[in-house]
Amino acid sequence: MTGLAAEPELFRRAVATLKSVRTRPELELTEVRPPQRLAPWAFALTAEATGPSDELSTGRLVLLHDPDGVEAWSGVFRLVAYVRVELDPELATDPLLPEVGWSWLVEALETAGAQFLALGGTVTQTSSARFGDIAGPARTDDLELRASWTARDAELAAHGSAFYDVMATAVGLPPVGVSTIR
Repeated sequence: MTGLAAEPELFRRAVATLKSVRTRPELELTEVRPPQRLAPWAFALTAEATGPSDELSTGRLVLLHDPDGVEAWSGVFRLVAYVRVELDPELATDPLLPEVGWSWLVEALETAGAQFLALGGTVTQTSSARFGDIAGPARTDDLELRASWTARDAELAAHGSAFYDVMATAVGLPPVGVSTIR
């Protein structure tokens, strides 16, 4: 379904609350076309952040809405997040890295006061080595976090704040109001 006139008011309100979140200046957000077949209504944005050591974090946050509710969601709103961050090679060898990456999301949601249920996802570490005539660094290490959760209501500002906090944490940005000493 497309067209602003046909969008349910509850969905419009949910999107407005996501858009209302003030982000850090280090984050660059772009609204993008959402997936078309996952729910009757969807909204999506991408995010990028660069950390103090030039690590790059990219992400995507998708809001899905089905006014009839989805049993697997246990609600009418589902948020889907993807975050990818370049890692320092030393950090990439940490065996606890997946647990740490997952904790970034859980702690961000809880700290922001996001009301959620049915949280699930994966954290994947990847290492790539380039050979021959392929441009780029000889080796790269990345962490990918993929998660989804159900928002209890249409007030999604806390959910958006949590996603932005994960993006910032992933690249090593200090908390807002804290300066780094070089």
